[in-house]
Amino acid sequence: MSGMKIGIQTWGSHGDIRPLLALAEGLRAAGNEVHLVITSVDSGAYHGLESTPGLRISVVASPVLVPEQEEQIGRIAYGIRNPLKQMATILRMCFAPVEDLMFEAAQRLCAESDLVIGHYFMHPLQVAAEKAGRPYVSVLLSHAAIPSDFNHPLGKAALGKTAHRLLWRLMRRLLNGVLLHYPNRLRAQVGLPPARDIVTEVWLSQHLTLAAVSPRLCRRQPDWPASLQVCGFLDMPGLAIDGAIPAALTAFLDAGDAPVYMSFGSWMPKDIAGQTRALQLLTQAARRAGCRAIIQSHAAGACGFASTRDILYIATAPHQAIFPRCRAVVHHGGAGTTQAVTLAGKPSVIVANISEQEHWGGELRHLGIAAKLAKRRSVSAAGLAKRIRQVLDAPEMTAKAEAIGAAMREENGVAEAVEQIMRRFHGRAAAAGESLQPEAL
Repeated sequence: MSGMKIGIQTWGSHGDIRPLLALAEGLRAAGNEVHLVITSVDSGAYHGLESTPGLRISVVASPVLVPEQEEQIGRIAYGIRNPLKQMATILRMCFAPVEDLMFEAAQRLCAESDLVIGHYFMHPLQVAAEKAGRPYVSVLLSHAAIPSDFNHPLGKAALGKTAHRLLWRLMRRLLNGVLLHYPNRLRAQVGLPPARDIVTEVWLSQHLTLAAVSPRLCRRQPDWPASLQVCGFLDMPGLAIDGAIPAALTAFLDAGDAPVYMSFGSWMPKDIAGQTRALQLLTQAARRAGCRAIIQSHAAGACGFASTRDILYIATAPHQAIFPRCRAVVHHGGAGTTQAVTLAGKPSVIVANISEQEHWGGELRHLGIAAKLAKRRSVSAAGLAKRIRQVLDAPEMTAKAEAIGAAMREENGVAEAVEQIMRRFHGRAAAAGESLQPEAL
């Protein structure tokens, strides 16, 4: 039986793009014809990605931001303590300017595909799929916004089902007030009635929602519908976008004790002034902690920093290959970086910029494999150094991280996601006029 024509669309930074690229490769390998549409907030690197037989890659409106805009948004986000206002600001500045272009691409993708798959923020694809009558799969990169009577959105302490239900109802009402106008504007354009709930009608697909989080970090709740499945981390080592290990990095790793890797990922400022301040923080923290360090920076030389025997500055490196050779990782708490560090069996020190990153810091702290969360707006070099030393001086934390990493390495998120998609849709999505009945949430 022939494969399907599958369209995939994603938006965001590398951490939002790489998992969908890994899924696209997995679906291609399963015999499907895949078209991946990428909108990158902060990078033009995806224009150079070469398509392989069976996988077509298109780039739309990328990068969304120039470095000066990134620095401005970073400063604004650091200063906003209300997580809903913070999310609304990021979407207004990073998503809304290219929303119409992404919607046009989504409509084209639906016209050519049997099935479409989108990053959960990709409401343009969800709207286009509903209008075109195409089955739609949503991919969650975090489980923080999945309602359940068995947890609540404010923390770990159990408060009881009634309290959890009330808290989720309040949270969804607040989210709707801030975000629902985005999909509803597009729905009105194509003659669809307005959605009433951003979480259950937009972010979560009633055909199939995949939580792309390791089961070690995300436990499936008893009241989740069968349409919502935990597939695991969407990771595929050796993707072309990851690049190779630089020779200088290999030499540094071989020359001494295992270092601490330090990276703010897509939240590292691109402008020289902002990046200089970030490098001063990381460099001083490494020196105060007395550890060898690899510090990721695209412009360390221009910022006045040069590598030494104990500190190496690099522009980029394949995390999946480097993290296993490090003692610990200081990072921003993005979903992809968090799971790559945990997969490598290393403890974390998270310096969060936004609420989603604080969520990951709390998850790892709860598991006993991370230092106390630090926040970018207030962290000092001394405070960061103290957290690094706490991790390095805690062999029990390293042992826990190694055990969880070993368990994660037995998982295969891409294979599980592909199996879920093929089992549910192969041979059904291409049937003309077929109506796939969704499950009620």
